[in-house]
Amino acid sequence: MKKIVPAPIKPIIKYDDLNKIDIRIGSIEQVIDIVESDKLVKLIVDFGDHKRNIIVGMKKERENPQEIVGLQALFVVNLESRKMMGHESEGMLFDIGYSDKITPVLAVPEKIVPSGVRAG
Repeated sequence: MKKIVPAPIKPIIKYDDLNKIDIRIGSIEQVIDIVESDKLVKLIVDFGDHKRNIIVGMKKERENPQEIVGLQALFVVNLESRKMMGHESEGMLFDIGYSDKITPVLAVPEKIVPSGVRAG
């Protein structure tokens, strides 16, 4: 396992600030290649009462992005929508490692839970 020097802890925030972030479990149903990009794929994610498109840059991080189909992961769902390479992204995958320049892994529940369940 690669060792890192942990980044400094970010400034203290108020507890209410944390409550502003809506993090939920989503079930990854599809991974669709965005052919015009060398890093982006579109995830179709089920959140129980609706599905969303989440654009993520994982082509260079995984040999086979399809390996995450069927998995559950954490997603931030209350970010404003954003266009990436002409595709609308309706949230953000909450992964582990990217900011520390290691190959990211999914933040996953230890067992299956209902899609749409909130974290925190």
